[in-house]
Amino acid sequence: MIANILSIAGSDPSGGAGIQADIKAISANGAYAMTALTALTAQNTQGVSAVSLVEPEMVARQISAVRDDIRVDAVKIGMLGSAAIIRAVAEALDGCDAPIVLDTVMVAKSGDRLLEEEAVQALRDHLLPRVTVITPNLPEAADLLGEEEVADEEGMARQADRLRAMGAQAVLLKGGHLRGDLSRDLLLSGAAEIWLDGNRIPTKNTHGTGCSLSSALAANLGRKMQMPQAAKRAKAYVAGAIRAAGQLSVGSGEGHGPIHHLHDTWS
Repeated sequence: MIANILSIAGSDPSGGAGIQADIKAISANGAYAMTALTALTAQNTQGVSAVSLVEPEMVARQISAVRDDIRVDAVKIGMLGSAAIIRAVAEALDGCDAPIVLDTVMVAKSGDRLLEEEAVQALRDHLLPRVTVITPNLPEAADLLGEEEVADEEGMARQADRLRAMGAQAVLLKGGHLRGDLSRDLLLSGAAEIWLDGNRIPTKNTHGTGCSLSSALAANLGRKMQMPQAAKRAKAYVAGAIRAAGQLSVGSGEGHGPIHHLHDTWS
């Protein structure tokens, strides 16, 4: 049986991140993608020029329409934008017993803020306690905790533990902002502290990596894959998509090009 994965996120018209990346990543990882749109953005590989949030009631009605008719095997949550949308999503997912992956989208790779600062507390209160796993990068982890961004593995371990204490069952803390040849992520799940290492790939084509990792993870969990295998497979998928990104010709080259989501499918 093919797993059904619901992505709740914003749109990226350039196709590299957001809902568009989620659909590609979920499909590439062997599952059926469904969506509930939270925002329209005007963006490309160089940055975000405009954001228009969907009315919270409409976000909730999209989720309800899917849940009323279709089995949901896992949920991925990305860009939410406002406290009102966060509350609407939390209420619309009430009673959902499928795994929920929360990608704490706060700031785009270009530096543009995608979550209102006053909405961060709503994220802590309404979503963190009910999700299966959160996947913040180091700046997002610091923002959630109200602390300084860490710069080493010891600091990552401390912050991952504090994040899990906020309610999520597991934390996949992405260490891509650290320096060094390795890209180290920390998975804190149950009593296990597992480091997921990968070689750093020298490229600017990394637009949508966070969206794609969380979507791949949701697809793996929806397919009944257990931690840490689900996280390892998701990281390996994204690494392959980054390595193949040079095959695409998207953008002027001035910004961050997209990763190649379908690198294993296209010849």
